[in-house]
Parts: sequence; structure tokens; C-alpha cells
Amino acid sequence: MKPRVLVIRGGAIGDFILTLPAIKLLRDSIAGCHLEVLGYPGIIDLAVAAGLADASRSLEHRSMALLFVPNAKIDEALAEWLKSFNLVVSYLYDPDGHLAGNMQRIGMKTFLAMPSRVIDGQGHAAMQLAKPLESLAMYLEDPAPHIRMPQAWAPSDTIAIHPGSGSLKKNWPVEHWCRAGHELHALRPQARLALITGEAELERGITAQVLKAWKSLPVDHWDSLPLTELAARLPGCSVFLGHDSGIGHLAAACGLPCLLFFGPSDPATWAPQNTDVTVYQAVTKDLQEVSFDEGWGAIKAFIQGSTGIRFAASQLAG
Repeated sequence: MKPRVLVIRGGAIGDFILTLPAIKLLRDSIAGCHLEVLGYPGIIDLAVAAGLADASRSLEHRSMALLFVPNAKIDEALAEWLKSFNLVVSYLYDPDGHLAGNMQRIGMKTFLAMPSRVIDGQGHAAMQLAKPLESLAMYLEDPAPHIRMPQAWAPSDTIAIHPGSGSLKKNWPVEHWCRAGHELHALRPQARLALITGEAELERGITAQVLKAWKSLPVDHWDSLPLTELAARLPGCSVFLGHDSGIGHLAAACGLPCLLFFGPSDPATWAPQNTDVTVYQAVTKDLQEVSFDEGWGAIKAFIQGSTGIRFAASQLAG
């Protein structure tokens, strides 16, 4: 019988993508294993679609909540499913040990608690998220996640742009992105722009503002696409421009050359480790203070191939 491994991972898009190297390490280290992921639908589907997991299950099902209640009566079907795994690796926050205790009580074979958060200054996030696997003699060598899917979109000269993120503090001002679209068109008139937006950009008015500003430009609007579809489209683009965001991590994992604007986050901890990623970090670590000329200078240099030095040292405006 195949060894069965379960990875439990909540968190946002970027958190999950940064965990993919650890998931791949598990899959590669346990020969012939059947690996499943328990987490948030839409995000965990990436692991299955990319061939890093065999199946996924939603963490949002009501039966899951009792796993965090001490000595709770766990749903019988859920308990049987959990017991079917030889190894359970959990990234869930469990400060009181209730989850670990319930896993032991239902007869879990091996349960390994992983870090629920990443700490700045203690190495790259992907390395921190894989570190406890060393207790199983598994050592991560490549911290760069790789998502390879059949392309659903033919390669073309398209510049993919995601002008948002999960936090306004991580965003270059939207009015600068509006102007940058026109400058990009002047610089590369043959290229199309692919505007990537989601719920956050819609709620903050970013989507409407950019679409209005770019109404005369050749634009494809990719709004709220399933992550698996976006991952299939991105490799057809020539480059990606965006922020320190989950979508930025996705573009990097899909192998796209990326220019990512960083504000307060530490690039040494959080920047994708893929080779074609260039990071621009505001000298003051506040992207709201980065003028259009500064940001556009970084974009123009990147588009023309002068990408500078990666990560924290690549303060292209400094």
C-alpha cells in the first residue's frame, strides 16, 4: 500500500505558494506516496493542478472546527479519513495543542507540527516552512516554488499587471499604475496589457480607476479568475509587473519574469526565490512615497532588460 501523507495548510495565496517547496520535498522524499492537501478551496487546487498533490479537501467544512476543541467528539468519517494517513503535517495555529491532542486521541500515526507563521530575519520563508521536515531527514535545497501547468493561453507579447495586493501599504499608488499603462504602450506599442484584478481591487475602486484610465489601450481584463486558470494563462505573457502579493508569487512560480514592488516587507524573507524575479524596494519602505518617475524608471529598466540586483539591494531608485 502507498504511504499516505496529508498536508494541512491555511493562509492566503502567497502563504500557500511559499509552502509548495516543502510539499514537493515531502512528495519527492517519500517514494510513491499519495499526498493530499487540506486547506482553503481555490488556493489548494493549485497543488493538485500542478501535480504536487493527488487530492484536496476543504478546511472550511463544519466538521473541522471540532478538531480545535479539547476532547471533542470528532465526526466519525473525518476521524477515519485522518487515521488513513501515515503522516500528517500541519501548519495550523495550535498554541494550546488541542489539534495535536485530538489527532493523538483518534489514533493518528505520525503528526508533525509546522510553523504557523514566518519570522523576519530568520531565513527565507520557504526555508522556515520546510525546516521541521529535517527531523524526518528531509532537507530543502530549492526554496523556489514551481507551478507547471498546460498553457491555456498561447504565448504572446502581453504584459501582465496586478496593481493591487492584500494591503494598501504594499501598493504603489493606483494613479501611477494608470499612467504607467500609457507609458508602457508608448514603449512597447505592439504589446497588450493584461489587467489582473480580484475582490480587493474591486472593493477599493482600483479596478474601475485603472479600466477608465486604460480605456484607449489594448487591454485584456482578467478579473477574479480561478487561480488554476490564471496559472495556465500567465506563462503565455512576456513579463509580470506587480507588488509583494500572492499573485506576484504565483507569477514567479509559473516561471514569468517578474518585477515586484516591495514596501514594508523584508525581501530577504518574502521575495520569491525564482531566478527571473527582480525586486524594487522603496528606499523608505513606503511605496506611497515613490514618485511616478522613480517607479517608472524601475519598470522601464526591467522591460528593457536592465533588471539590476535582486532582492533587498535592488533599490533601483536609490
